[in-house]
Amino acid sequence: MTINLKQKLAAGAAALMTMTALAATAAPASADVFGDLFGKNKKHSVQTDKNNMRNLGIGLGAVAAYELLNGKTGAGVLLGAGAAYAAKKYNDDRKEQSQNNRDWERYRYQREREHDYRGRDHR
Repeated sequence: MTINLKQKLAAGAAALMTMTALAATAAPASADVFGDLFGKNKKHSVQTDKNNMRNLGIGLGAVAAYELLNGKTGAGVLLGAGAAYAAKKYNDDRKEQSQNNRDWERYRYQREREHDYRGRDHR
């Protein structure tokens, strides 16, 4: 075996493992689409979008590496750009989820300050 063949086999194995992981997460993610259509909360939707972007970025990055190792620079660069975009979207969704959590905690704290545990108003 030459080094070039070993590299191709390693890249192919990485791409196969990534695609297997993506296929395992695709079914639950697609099932969540129906829940989102029928009024599921936004917090879960952001979590699902964030996970999907992470998985997409990993998959595109692995396939981009495979294509670049095989000498297909055009496809590799295009897939790499897609992976970079998915990473940006993942980071944006992560920040949005953190902001939503901070807003929820602030709301909960204010409600606890206004009412005691029995629901009496203390304003």
